[in-house]
Amino acid sequence: MNKFDYTSVKPIIPGFGNRRGKYYEINDIMGSGSPMSEDTAALFEKLDTVYRTLCAVLYNFVPTSGHPGGSISSGRFVSSVLYNYLDFDIAKPFADENDLVVYAAGHKALGLYAMWALRNEVVKAFIPELLPEEKYQLRFEDLLGFRKNPTTDLPLFKKFNAKALDGHPTPATPHVRVATGASGVGVPAAFGLALGALDYFGDNAPMIHVVEGEGGMTPGRVSEAFAAASAMRLHNVCMHIDFNQASIDSNRVCRDGELKGDYVQWNPMELCYLHDFNVIHVDDGKDFRSIAAAQAFAESLNNKMPTAIVYRTVKGWKYGIEGRASHGAGHKMNSEGYYTACKEFEEMSGYQLPRFTGEPTQENIEQCFYDTLMTIRKAVDGDDSFSYFAAAIAKSKERLQNKNRTPVKNKPELAHIYDDKVISPESIPDELNIKPGETTTLRSVLGSSLGIINKVSNGAILGVAADLLGSTSVNLLGKGYHEGFYDSVDNPESRILAIGGICEDAIGGMMAGLSAYGRHIGVSSSYGAFISAMEHTAARLHGIGEQNKVTHFGGHYNTWILINAHAGLKTGEDGPTHADPQCLQLLQENFPPGILITLTPWEPGEIWPLLVAGLKKSPAVLSPFVTRPNELIMDRVKMNIAPASEAVKGVYPLRKADEGQKVDGSVILQESGVTIEFVTKVLPRLDKEGYNMNIYHISSAELYDAHPKEEREALLPYEVRNTALGITGFTLPTMYKWITSFEGRFNILHPFRNGVYLGSGTAESVLHQAGLDADSMYEEVVRYVKKQLVVSS
Repeated sequence: MNKFDYTSVKPIIPGFGNRRGKYYEINDIMGSGSPMSEDTAALFEKLDTVYRTLCAVLYNFVPTSGHPGGSISSGRFVSSVLYNYLDFDIAKPFADENDLVVYAAGHKALGLYAMWALRNEVVKAFIPELLPEEKYQLRFEDLLGFRKNPTTDLPLFKKFNAKALDGHPTPATPHVRVATGASGVGVPAAFGLALGALDYFGDNAPMIHVVEGEGGMTPGRVSEAFAAASAMRLHNVCMHIDFNQASIDSNRVCRDGELKGDYVQWNPMELCYLHDFNVIHVDDGKDFRSIAAAQAFAESLNNKMPTAIVYRTVKGWKYGIEGRASHGAGHKMNSEGYYTACKEFEEMSGYQLPRFTGEPTQENIEQCFYDTLMTIRKAVDGDDSFSYFAAAIAKSKERLQNKNRTPVKNKPELAHIYDDKVISPESIPDELNIKPGETTTLRSVLGSSLGIINKVSNGAILGVAADLLGSTSVNLLGKGYHEGFYDSVDNPESRILAIGGICEDAIGGMMAGLSAYGRHIGVSSSYGAFISAMEHTAARLHGIGEQNKVTHFGGHYNTWILINAHAGLKTGEDGPTHADPQCLQLLQENFPPGILITLTPWEPGEIWPLLVAGLKKSPAVLSPFVTRPNELIMDRVKMNIAPASEAVKGVYPLRKADEGQKVDGSVILQESGVTIEFVTKVLPRLDKEGYNMNIYHISSAELYDAHPKEEREALLPYEVRNTALGITGFTLPTMYKWITSFEGRFNILHPFRNGVYLGSGTAESVLHQAGLDADSMYEEVVRYVKKQLVVSS
């Protein structure tokens, strides 16, 4: 081979291609002036002193946890958003028309609670008529509940009926719409809220202000969500990025000039600009006039692209502990460092905060905590200069009223889905063509069913797949609407979304946020092998959020549909990486009752009844498992098995044994592939041989659990569960609920019974390898019946 001299080849620095989003530096913006005067900036400085003191106080009295540093570094830009630019009515914390501040950086919950309580306090002191009933407020007294369990029995917590404030934000707190804080879920969830607002209100949609730090932007699902926000043109998104370079373990998260980043080699400006956001860089995120100018400039932009304002800040500024040391830790309780951190407030206000004395019992600590909060209350209530901020909240309500936000003309009508006169499990639409003898796929019937429901609800269902729209048949839910992907400017009528491509993580977060907004049902789809695990965190947070909302403020859960497509062994050609029997185990009964409902239909006729029955229960997450191959629509009458409508019970006998004859035993089936194999090939052989058996199918563990105890026993008697043979195409633990005896559990037929992951091949060959083909199942049933005879004799 010839040798070549490449020493003369010089590297180039590639530039970005054309961007719709634009990049701005604050110094250029400030050349036109700031909307905030020096006098107003001085008022915000006073407010920030109180806020930082509240942060120090909260950590002091709950010192084992909390994140004071990031709460402090973000406080100045959040207060400017809150009092200068947020259009909302404080009396209606969950009103759809309100602008929102979403703490995607859920570890800044300490700051959220301090900021919300301080806002409430200034309004209470100077314009109390703006406030709602206490249930919808966050009072100073509620701060006693910071990181407390609802069962706490401390005297002041109980006396003032304080709210139990979670360690990371949840909708148990007024003005919080989604649960955040878990590994990047907050950003896609916030973008989902923005999508819901934009689709419902159009160009006059509420703004969604998202608070995050550069460390919180390192999870992959955040980049995926950024790609989606720019592709959809979610121009009602404004990111507020607390760029302080400090995480739990690092003081240089990002590349800084010539110094490499410990974690990533981008900075937040570059990442946002890469993803086609408008970017505004504020080099001093402590300067209120620059902050206000950046936010005013962001508000003026009208290029229909999302915007990110990046504030260079110092984590733990003026707290006495800075950088990563202040991320998840702070001063020891009642230490000199704590009192030093509060000194600026004491000098400004003339009030000295209480010094702790006595035994450090929980009751004494709580009393000092309360006395400290009441001292801060006196300082705020007695200083008329804070009336400025109460007036600002009044103006925010006026601005909201003047904007007169009303839904778009053809707004989604989600309520139609829950009207039994419009949709019912019993009335299967003719368009689905569910006719015995016809061939179709479970996935296509599911997609078509969602499409029918979408028309009934005037487009309230938005769907996305991980580059698998046609493959998983989710594209069918958008039939009859504009083709192509949703774009808020060019294609707002489409019901099909693009979220970063093969990006299950962000898809889950965004669909959870979209559904949480309450005007849509988000639908996500991918291989069950992937989506059940990758969207589990988002599903859990959505469940937490919805449960907290309903528990504290009433209403019902808002449903997100998480489709486990290509589920089960019949995806065998793709191999064990894709044909995964483990997916159901990750979801079934892994959530509190009512939060998540799984659906496991075995043939196309069960899809509509199960889907509608599941929706009518209003779970936070509805998770169908559907297969890929074509399947025959069963002639149930001819086969002498129960109608598909029985599936809504969750468990039902496909066939009951003739009680006038000796009963040979019971078989409980779960999963489409094995059930079809059993019903079409094994059952006829058993009939021919004269076996008299109960044959049950599990169509939804959670729909079954929704019945009263007596009905559950009638559907599947304990005696049956204690003696039955179980057969599943999913994993062994998914059958423990249905098969209760030790011997019965040992004999369950399941994909891993031979101790290996299954190989690739046709559906039949994979079923054969698993011992779940017709011949193997028949032999096991005969063996089981013989054992039953021995036991009974």
